[in-house]
Amino acid sequence: MPDEAAAQPEQGASPKKKKEKKTYPWWVEMPIIILVTMLVLGAFNNFVGRMYLIPSESMEPTLHGCVGCTPDRIFVNKLAYRGDKMPDPGDVVVFVGTESWNEEYTSRRSSNDVVRGLQNLGATIGIVAPDENTLVKRVIATGGQTVQCQEGDPGIMVNGKKVDDSYTMDPPANPIDPTTGSKECQGDYFGPVTVPDDAVWVMGDNRTNSLDSRAHMGDEHQGTIPVENIVGEVETILLPFSRIGGVDALPIQG
Repeated sequence: MPDEAAAQPEQGASPKKKKEKKTYPWWVEMPIIILVTMLVLGAFNNFVGRMYLIPSESMEPTLHGCVGCTPDRIFVNKLAYRGDKMPDPGDVVVFVGTESWNEEYTSRRSSNDVVRGLQNLGATIGIVAPDENTLVKRVIATGGQTVQCQEGDPGIMVNGKKVDDSYTMDPPANPIDPTTGSKECQGDYFGPVTVPDDAVWVMGDNRTNSLDSRAHMGDEHQGTIPVENIVGEVETILLPFSRIGGVDALPIQG
């Protein structure tokens, strides 16, 4: 028979007390919770995706933005082009403008050091817009492709073929001068421009009301945007509630 007495506590000994869970007062726990939340939000906004506000009408009717209206707030996926994934024609992207795109950009940051620091902190966790000239347009052509619209062309041409323009603003928001452009070109004639490798040619869906690649052909990039300047792909309209829905990446080149 096994010695069962060996499993019994020694006579007169008291059982071990369970270790009590240490608690902290609310004024200690609350700052910790806030700090962790800020770190998580900051990581998500900087590496995964964040919300942006549409500031203008250049992407109508796909994205709404105008003075006095309720602009769309969009979610931008920053992981869309990580690794070997490149933007495709038809993608709607947010990007940081190159030098010629930034000539009229004015910082929205305060001149007060403390306020500016708080604004920068807010931008890190996603409650304040980044202090950079971020724009949203649709990719029309990618590296190595030639884009143009000349007199007689049936529309925007990429490698000699007309791209789909059924999603663009119709009728045009602004008049087109027939001496410098055409309805088919949805504005002034341009090109041909061969897009450099690792760059994209972008245009607004509101073609007659968009300062896009066509307006910057005289710069060092011929109006194109380096892929490294792309923040991410626009995937969803989050607000207002009446506009919630996906933002389609269209197969515009067939």
